[in-house]
Amino acid sequence: MCKSVLLTACFVFFSAMTQAANNPLSVHVLNTTTGLPSSGVEVILEVQQASGWKELARKTTNAQGRIPVLYPEAGALPKGIYRVRFLTGDWFARQHQPSFFPEIPVIFAANDDLPHYHIPLLLSPYGYSTYRGN
Repeated sequence: MCKSVLLTACFVFFSAMTQAANNPLSVHVLNTTTGLPSSGVEVILEVQQASGWKELARKTTNAQGRIPVLYPEAGALPKGIYRVRFLTGDWFARQHQPSFFPEIPVIFAANDDLPHYHIPLLLSPYGYSTYRGN
């Protein structure tokens, strides 16, 4: 029994890793106040179109504060302007902490120069920073 549980866990882990490796977009949220990952942050991915922003995906960070597969398809991220919105106000409210930013939008251009885009967010109740990760 123990061996089959271990094998199942390994299969699930490696399947997730393969899917993440083939996905062009991931995010990671860290709480700089506590130095811990921010699990349970809702994140929305949108693409800019002539008529406005179109939602592509909505996911929640895992126990490590990550969403390893944010783009809804495998393959390259099509060239364009994208927005990742981190719904931080709701997350801080669940932590019983006030915050200044109800959400944090990160707008970026995908231009075929990278096979994978990674957007880390360093978060505190009254400030944040982000950058293009890898």
